[in-house]
Amino acid sequence: MGIVVENVSKNFGSFKAVDQVDLTVKSGSLVALLGPSGSGKSTLLRLIAGLEMPDSGRILLTGKDSTYQSVQERNIGFVFQHYALFKHMTVRQNIAFGLEIRQAPAKKVKGRVEQLLELVQLSGLGDRYPSQLSGGQRQRVALARALAVEPEVLLLDEPFGALDAKVRKDLRAWLRRLHDEVHVTTVFVTHDQEEAMEVSDEVVVMNKGKVEQVGTPAEIYDNPASAFVMSFIGPVNILPNTSRIFQSAGFDAPHPEVFLRPQDVIIEKQANGTTASAKISRLIHLGWEIQVELTLDDGQVVTAHLTRDRFNELELEPEQRVYVKPKDAKSFPVYYSI
Repeated sequence: MGIVVENVSKNFGSFKAVDQVDLTVKSGSLVALLGPSGSGKSTLLRLIAGLEMPDSGRILLTGKDSTYQSVQERNIGFVFQHYALFKHMTVRQNIAFGLEIRQAPAKKVKGRVEQLLELVQLSGLGDRYPSQLSGGQRQRVALARALAVEPEVLLLDEPFGALDAKVRKDLRAWLRRLHDEVHVTTVFVTHDQEEAMEVSDEVVVMNKGKVEQVGTPAEIYDNPASAFVMSFIGPVNILPNTSRIFQSAGFDAPHPEVFLRPQDVIIEKQANGTTASAKISRLIHLGWEIQVELTLDDGQVVTAHLTRDRFNELELEPEQRVYVKPKDAKSFPVYYSI
């Protein structure tokens, strides 16, 4: 087994950063810790790394109790958001640093560094200094340095947070391909839902120091375990169960709030007995889809997402009167605000 966290808690004064968390990360998997600021995801990562010690519970790495082991004893690789490269060292020297500290033979160090330069697509840049690289290239150097010592576990704390949107998207696709080559048990922290869904095998959604749900990206999105998970993963309309859109469709929600994804809002040009009347207040073109902002007759505002083909078929315009109904909706007993 890769990583097992058993009933782990960590307090900072009166603040419960991690609250009785249980988690299993399968060997060789890529898992995202996802949640808003203050949810406990970075603290949990630091506990796994040995940068913080738990107040209670156990942490096992590759089957060994590592709860109170030092960072050096855990055989992990750690990548920070801001690279933490040595500015006075070349790319090669940065990657080799961990091996040289461990007094690895010079021939092994040289071979491993060249292997990693090719793996992270930086062949030919080994003699450059970090200041001569782009942000994306520096982050790849940081990953190569972490992998150089052949860690059993790789931990990444918001690894792409300091990069612009396009570079982030390119790098996370690259990280997925890299993981499929090296198969190191990997845990990364992010607050970016799209990043977590695109890269990981499993997503761990955290809120207020607790794990709300663990599952594949599809499971988390399609079958959220709580109001918090549904509200945090992807766009959603949160409406009262008395809203006209539910009453007209005969949707009987057992709880006061109902959660409706924008793609689950059906728009028609004619009423059919199960639809609610609405007026288009705004159309936003998002490339491959169109966002339609609607105001129901009861004053509730609803956002819908349409494919471009469906939008062209309906020939929608601002201020137009249309008729809407839910294709699917969910209701939960309690809503935890983000």
